[in-house]
Amino acid sequence: MLWPIAKALLGHYRRHPLQIFLVWVGLTLGVSLFVGVTAINHHATQAYASGEKLFSNPVPFRIRPKHSESKIPQGFYIHLRREGFKQCVPFDTQKVITNNGTELTLVGVDPIALLQLKTVVTIADIASQVLIKNPTSILVSHELAKLKKWNTGDFITLDTGRKIGPILVDDSERIRGVRILADMSLLRSLKKSSGLMVIACGQMSSDKVELLRKMLPNGMTLSRSSQAELESLTQAFHTNLSAMSMLSFLVGLFIFYQAISLSLAQRQPLVGILRQVGVSGWQLTMALCIELFVLVFISWLGGNLLGLVLANQLIPAVSQSLSDLYDANVGLSIEWAWQWSMYSFMLALGGALASCAWPLVRLLKTQPIRLSARLSLMRYTGIEFTWQAFAACALCVSAIAIYQAPKTQTSGYAIIVLMLLSVALITPFIIWKIFTALSYSLRWVKARWFFSDAAASMSYRGVANMAFMLAMAANMGIETMVGSFRDTTDQWLTQRLAADIYVYPSNSTAQRMSRWLEEQPEVDKVWWRWEEEIPTPQGMIQAVSTGDSVGELNSLTVKIAVPNYWYHLHHSKGVMVSESMALKQDLRPGDYLDMGAPMGSGWQVIGVFYDYGNPYHQLLMSHERWLATFAGTGDVALGAVLKDKEQSLMVQRKLQSTFRLNGERIYDNSSIHERAMNTFDRTFSIADTLGNITLVIAVFGIFFSTIAGEISRQRNTSLMRCLGISGTELVISGSLQLFVFGLISAIIAMPLGLTLAQLMVDVVIKQSFGWTLELHVVPWLYFKTCLWSMLALMLAGAIPVLRMLRNTPIHSLRDAL
Repeated sequence: MLWPIAKALLGHYRRHPLQIFLVWVGLTLGVSLFVGVTAINHHATQAYASGEKLFSNPVPFRIRPKHSESKIPQGFYIHLRREGFKQCVPFDTQKVITNNGTELTLVGVDPIALLQLKTVVTIADIASQVLIKNPTSILVSHELAKLKKWNTGDFITLDTGRKIGPILVDDSERIRGVRILADMSLLRSLKKSSGLMVIACGQMSSDKVELLRKMLPNGMTLSRSSQAELESLTQAFHTNLSAMSMLSFLVGLFIFYQAISLSLAQRQPLVGILRQVGVSGWQLTMALCIELFVLVFISWLGGNLLGLVLANQLIPAVSQSLSDLYDANVGLSIEWAWQWSMYSFMLALGGALASCAWPLVRLLKTQPIRLSARLSLMRYTGIEFTWQAFAACALCVSAIAIYQAPKTQTSGYAIIVLMLLSVALITPFIIWKIFTALSYSLRWVKARWFFSDAAASMSYRGVANMAFMLAMAANMGIETMVGSFRDTTDQWLTQRLAADIYVYPSNSTAQRMSRWLEEQPEVDKVWWRWEEEIPTPQGMIQAVSTGDSVGELNSLTVKIAVPNYWYHLHHSKGVMVSESMALKQDLRPGDYLDMGAPMGSGWQVIGVFYDYGNPYHQLLMSHERWLATFAGTGDVALGAVLKDKEQSLMVQRKLQSTFRLNGERIYDNSSIHERAMNTFDRTFSIADTLGNITLVIAVFGIFFSTIAGEISRQRNTSLMRCLGISGTELVISGSLQLFVFGLISAIIAMPLGLTLAQLMVDVVIKQSFGWTLELHVVPWLYFKTCLWSMLALMLAGAIPVLRMLRNTPIHSLRDAL
């Protein structure tokens, strides 16, 4: 009995094929973005667990320099080998730029040392033999070779004109990610250096680990790789991606709700006739649920397919960002996994059922005689928008209540979700009220008809307009947050990198190097900076020293401090703390700290400074206090301020030749600044891409809902043409209606986007990282987003009317009847 009922209901889509496409496209696009990001997060988590980090098991222990710019002397590695640590192997990395501007990471290995690890399945199985036979070869993963379209035997041309290779593609897929394996000698030939980035060691007994730890000189640290370490580091990165995917899914769900609601409304006469001939409400419910399940299943399949394609397009950028930020090596191709696939199916099914609940109840509870009498798309519009407005007020009150409670990362996301939903739900009510009021108050008849018609179209455009407004707000919020973060980071780096050259000498040569620099005619001043890491119950804290010169004062990015803080820093037992430390430990200027050994108690906090580049909490103290507390330990860095910045390269070369320094121990501020900003741009381009895709989905949604709605209003359009309204006027009217919708949405979306960015900065980022930053409004980006969106909307409004103008007015009216 169900099949004839279902067949009758599905026959509606034969007359309105675009409508079923709209139902499919809304849920499919929403699911695809959710699946794409979920697949990326799942793939990255699997990478951490299964050892796609290059330096994971069977070499879980890593010896690293404490200072990221320093290198491990090669002599220390030789000393380790002589002491019997045969399970330790050296690695070094170097960034190279190809002739087309692509940045690659070369990982230098010692293939002879890798032979010690050949008893287990590791990169040694392939690297040790291949690189010994041909030291100039470079080994790349199959994924990277496919992405870059490389083949075995090809050569890579660098920006310097030099060619490296030949390339050997690992078709067995035992190495993954964006890194390229090469013999250590190849790296040395590209850049003169003798230091090592890391020494990785295999499994050892606890006694041997302790012996190795005692052998480490100052400036080096021993850590153990773990899945939890990388997952905690990358949690914020993956959380932000997940938030963007959920927002995209919500936009797609709104489009689906709009389409299915319009579909049920258009089938009011059919449902009324079926009820009058004896079909029960339960039978109709079962038939409609079967239809819904089939639509969800097809949309889920399409969303999984498109999501997998999207994930494989985004994963190279994600892998490169995770490599730059957290030293994680994530593979470049993603395969289907049942975990995220089933999760997406349950979410899609639950969202679809929630979307259809009210339209289905409304349809089945209405008296059959009223359903079969006439079709009215406007019948329930005002009531629905009013109830939405009440729900929006309730959500807004909930958001305000949560905002008054103690702030956490979770509460920050909850506030953002409630705020977005409340504004989205009340937007159709506001627009509908404005249009209805104008349709009664204006004197010009055509203007009254224009707004009356626009109010009527809210029945099939209202929810799609909500999705469009949300997408615009999210896009503007992302543009504001990323632009503010970039400007703040740029300004902070410019201020902090006040010296022209930074040198990281050994403690034994620092004094001699400082005197030599002061004697050079090109050097104006030399600044000292000592660093030491202190383990405390609150975590690792980095103690840093500073001199009392005016230049060092100007390079300090102070947030808040006591009066004459610079004098107190150098003439009392005072310290300045980083912003993250002050926020996490609730410290203010004037408070006292008990740091335990070796610093002791009685340290007064005299100020808070901005610090966006340090994973640890940081203390700043004077040179005298630092040397008195940590005499004989710590790492040192020298900053040389030049009289003429153009002489930087010459001074660096003189330093290298005089003290035989590695190139990795000398940096000029422009190279540090450029590298940091490149990493920043690469990382945040992913969020920008997802935001643009979400906006495109919303524009498609309002476009297709307009097409479906105009077909339903064919009778109204035909009557207007018969009464003398020209086709040109109808086309202009259709475009202007969506333009007005978009304009009102943009007016609402702009402050909403700024509020979204402000909440992200003041709650989420502040609670996650301990950072605050000033928002920078970027009106030209907002204007660009609005301009393209408005053009797309005007086109979406004109196309459906143009399709109807192909027939004569009387022919269109006859078809409508």
